[in-house]
Amino acid sequence: MPPKAVLFERSRHEILIEQPWDEACARRAIGAIATAIEEDLRAEDFWPSHPLDEVHQLRTGQKTLYLGAAGVVWAVSYLRGKGAADFRIEAAELIDRIYRAYLGEPDTGEVVPSYFLGEVGILLVHWRLTKSPRSAAALAAAIEKNRANPTNEALWGAPGTMVGALHMLGWTGEQRWADLFRSDAEQLLSCWRPSQHAPCDLWTQDLYGEVVQLIGAGHGFAGNVYPLLRGANLLADGTRERIYDRCVGSLRATAVRENGWVNWPPGVGSPRSGRTELLMQWCHGAPGVVTGLSNFPRGHSSDMEEMLLAAGETIWAAGPLAKGCGLCHGTAGNGYAFLKLHRRTADPLWLDRARRFAMHAVMQWERALGTYGRGRHSLWTGDLGLAVYLLHCITGADDVPGLDILD
Repeated sequence: MPPKAVLFERSRHEILIEQPWDEACARRAIGAIATAIEEDLRAEDFWPSHPLDEVHQLRTGQKTLYLGAAGVVWAVSYLRGKGAADFRIEAAELIDRIYRAYLGEPDTGEVVPSYFLGEVGILLVHWRLTKSPRSAAALAAAIEKNRANPTNEALWGAPGTMVGALHMLGWTGEQRWADLFRSDAEQLLSCWRPSQHAPCDLWTQDLYGEVVQLIGAGHGFAGNVYPLLRGANLLADGTRERIYDRCVGSLRATAVRENGWVNWPPGVGSPRSGRTELLMQWCHGAPGVVTGLSNFPRGHSSDMEEMLLAAGETIWAAGPLAKGCGLCHGTAGNGYAFLKLHRRTADPLWLDRARRFAMHAVMQWERALGTYGRGRHSLWTGDLGLAVYLLHCITGADDVPGLDILD
């Protein structure tokens, strides 16, 4: 028996198409997305914004990791490095122009040290492609500047820029990045406090003019514990164990359950902008919980294993997202939960489900092309996220692009 609508809004989901996995189809879609990226590159604003992204039109276009040219350039470099697409774009030269354009015309009106929507994400791609000491110094300064950001979430705040420190530590091995991570972790942990709305510990977000306590990967709990779990080996043993225990307690206390299925609300207490419905997408809901908690140690908690598997079943029961094929609130983003569970359990069922979602996402991409007559050139909301997801469905990799990996 499928879960009732209380766990997700049925109108936000589509019925999964009956199309078996087709690797050749996936590779053709990757190739077509790559061709469109090559053809649509423009001198003045890199790539045009898509109508669905509802952003301000800037003279130099969108440039961030999440929505703009930096994310596109990273995906171009990644897909080319994996032999999945043959790009002629000079990525190192292009990211240098993108960073200079960002400083001259920031996407949000001012230079901000955000991982997804600001300087840190762009600088990470810049350093990876150029190895510039100046970009490393600017990156370290931006990460430190963002430590006490009152948003207390991943999109704008320290939980996102901490991920930048972990990427740089992995690439360089330099102690300064470990020190930055530990300082940020200390600050983040000090803000993880008992909730007045639920019997657990949560963070409070001062976000977009509202003070809320959110649960998801985009703006809340799952996004905040992600860097703590990923960098847990850099923390003291006692701190690590307390993080694990609090993760289990917070997810258990905020879960909404029904007949073996589970999802999480956008937040507890006064909902952001009055929203009370449960969502089922990466930024809010079970998909982001699964990916955000993917570094929780296997076998450490039977409760955690049960919740992650139940979340996967609920994502499957809900079906593909009607919003489209992307990562943040699309079918590919939900599909990454299946790839994570495949890696966690080695059960081929989860890879099969990820691939079924991939075929549906290809159909959604083709449908959007027919509707708008153009591609959607962004990593987290558009076609590039789908292209990387399709590659990972071929190879079985489970790394969320632009977050788990920036190689």
